[in-house]
Amino acid sequence: MSERPSDPADDDAPPRPFGAGVEVLRAALATMPGSPGVYRMLDATGDALYVGKARNLKKRVSSYLQFGRLPNRLQRMVAESRSLEVIVTHTEIEALLLESNLIKRLKPRYNVLLRDDKSFPYILITGDREWPQIAKHRGARGRKGSYFGPFASAGAVNQTLNALQRAFLLRSCADTVFHARTRPCLLYQIKRCSAPCVGRIAAEDYAQLVKEAKDFLAGRSSDIQTELAGRMQTASAALQFETAALFRDRIRALTQIQAHQDINVEGLGDADIVAAHQAGGATCIQVFFFRAGRNYGNRAYFPRHDRQMETAEVLAAFVGQFYDDKPVPPTVVLSEHIADEALLAAALSQKADGKIRILVPERGDKRKPVDHALANAREALARRLAESSTQAKLLDGVAAAFGLDGPPQRIEVYDNSHISGTDAIGAMIVAGPDGFIKSTYRRFNIRTQAGPDNPDGIAPSDDYGMMREVLTRRFARALKEDPTRERGVWPDLVLIDGGQGQLGAALQVLADLGIGDLPLVAIAKGPDRDAGRERFFTPGREPFALEPRDPVLYFLQRLRDEAHRFAIGGHRARRARSMVRSPLDEIAGIGPARKKALLLHFGSAHAVSRAGLADLEATPGVSRAVAKKVYDHFHDGG
Repeated sequence: MSERPSDPADDDAPPRPFGAGVEVLRAALATMPGSPGVYRMLDATGDALYVGKARNLKKRVSSYLQFGRLPNRLQRMVAESRSLEVIVTHTEIEALLLESNLIKRLKPRYNVLLRDDKSFPYILITGDREWPQIAKHRGARGRKGSYFGPFASAGAVNQTLNALQRAFLLRSCADTVFHARTRPCLLYQIKRCSAPCVGRIAAEDYAQLVKEAKDFLAGRSSDIQTELAGRMQTASAALQFETAALFRDRIRALTQIQAHQDINVEGLGDADIVAAHQAGGATCIQVFFFRAGRNYGNRAYFPRHDRQMETAEVLAAFVGQFYDDKPVPPTVVLSEHIADEALLAAALSQKADGKIRILVPERGDKRKPVDHALANAREALARRLAESSTQAKLLDGVAAAFGLDGPPQRIEVYDNSHISGTDAIGAMIVAGPDGFIKSTYRRFNIRTQAGPDNPDGIAPSDDYGMMREVLTRRFARALKEDPTRERGVWPDLVLIDGGQGQLGAALQVLADLGIGDLPLVAIAKGPDRDAGRERFFTPGREPFALEPRDPVLYFLQRLRDEAHRFAIGGHRARRARSMVRSPLDEIAGIGPARKKALLLHFGSAHAVSRAGLADLEATPGVSRAVAKKVYDHFHDGG
C-alpha cells in the first residue's frame, strides 16, 4: 500500500479515468471570472488536491481541459478532482500571498510542499523592564523589546548569547530570580553579568551596556570594538589594570563571535541566501541567514514535489511558502532566476510593508555566499539520498522478516506509559521511507480507567485494556475518515510493544471493527530485557527472533524506543499537570482569576476548604454567590 493513492512524485503511473474531473472543470468555467484569484481543486472527500493562483482565473483553469497536453501528474490531479473552489482577489500579488498561505495550511498533495514545523530562535533584549534582560526567544514577537535574528538553530543562538554575556555583561536571569537575589550569582563571579540585581552597577552604566549590545547586533561592531579598545588603553595608562583586563575580555568575546562565522560578506547587510540543488528527483534548499553582514547559521529543507519539476519551479514555490509566516529581510538572494520574480518581490514587499529586493548574483562578492550555500545543499542532498537508500533497504528487510507484500510506506508503533495505572498515556509514532513522520504522532489519554465513577473501567496496570482502548479509538476513527483506504492514513504495518498477550488484544480489536487484513507484529523484550534478544509475535506463526547483529533488528529497536520515548514524555507531562492540580479546579464557574484571588487570600486550597462562608465572601473579587458555591462544594451543599 502506498502512502498516498497517487503519489505526485511517480510520474510514470498511468492517469485515472479523467471524465468526471474534466466535466467538473468544464462546468466551473461557465461562471468562472476572468480576474485574479486562487483556485482549489478538491477530491471526493473535500480534501485539497491542488492550490493555484492566476492573473486570469478563467484562462488558467481552461488550460486543464487540454488534457492530452498535461503531464501525467496533472492528468491524475484532474482525474481525481470532484469540485473546484475559487477565491477572487483584487490583484495578482494578493493571489500569490493567499496561494502560499493556503498551500501551507491545506498541504495539497500535488503542490510543492515545504515541511517546516519549527520556528526560528531570536535574541531578545527586553524593553519592558528597568534592567533589560538578554535572552533567547522563540515564537510570536509580542513582548516589548529589540529582536535580533533569526538564527538557524538553538545552538547558534546559544553560542552567540554566551559570547554576548561576556562582552556586555547583561543579565540573562528571569524576573522572578532577578528580584529575589540578595547577593550576586555565579555569572557575576565568572564575569558574565554585571549584577544589576544587587546594585553592583549604576543604572546609567547598565543602560550604556544595553546600548552597546544593541549597536553590536545591529551591525556597528567595528565602532564598538574601537571604543572598547580606546577605553582599555586609557585604563591601562592610568594603571587601572583590572579595568583594562575587563575591557580586554569584552573585546575578545566580540572577536570570538565574528571568528565563528563561516563566511561574511561586506555590504550584504540583512539578507537571506536561498540556494537549491537537485539530484535524483529530489531537491535540497539551503537557507543561510545573514544579519548585519554576519552569518547567523543555515538550515536545510527537502520540499516534497514531483520528480519532473525543474529546480527553478521548486525554488519559486519554496520562497513563497517559506516567508508566509516569517519576517522577510530587505534582500533575498537566490541561486537562480525564477518565474514571476518581480511579482514575488512585490508580494514580499507588500507583506513586509517595505521594499524587498530579490537578487541573483552571477559573479563577485555576493556570489560567494551563494556558491557556499549551493555546496552545502549538494552535500546535504547526497547525505539524504544515501540515507534514503539505506532506509529503503531496511524497509525491504522488514517486509522480508514479516512476510509483507512489499516494503511498508507507513509503519505505526504503539506503546503505553503509566505508574500503577495512574495518568496512563497511549502513544502512536509513525515512520516511513523518509524516517520518522513526527507531524503524525499522536497521544491518547486513557479515558476508561476504573474508579469510583467508573467501576467497570480499565483496572490499574491493565496494559491489555489500555492497548485495546488506544487501538479501538485509532482504527474506529480511520474507518470513519477513510473507509476506502485511499487517503494515506492507514498503516502498512502495526508494531506493538509487548508479547503474545498484547498481540491477542490487538487482534480482538481489529476483529471487532471488521478489519482483517492489517499486518500486526508484537515486539517482546528478550530474557532479562536484553536488547538484541527480542522475540516477534505475528498471527499464525511461531514466535521468532532476528540475528543479534541484523540491521533490521536495530531498525525495529529504534522504532520501539521512539514510541517508548514519546509515551514516557506524554505520561510525565500529564503527571506534572496532575501534581499541580488544585481542588478548586473541580468547582464549576471558578476560573483562573477567582482561583488566584482565593489562593492569595487564604494561602492554600486546603485553607479555602476549611473557610467559613463569611470568610469566603470577604475575599476580594469573590461575590456572595461564588462564595456560596465554593462553600457548598467543600461542605456537601450544607
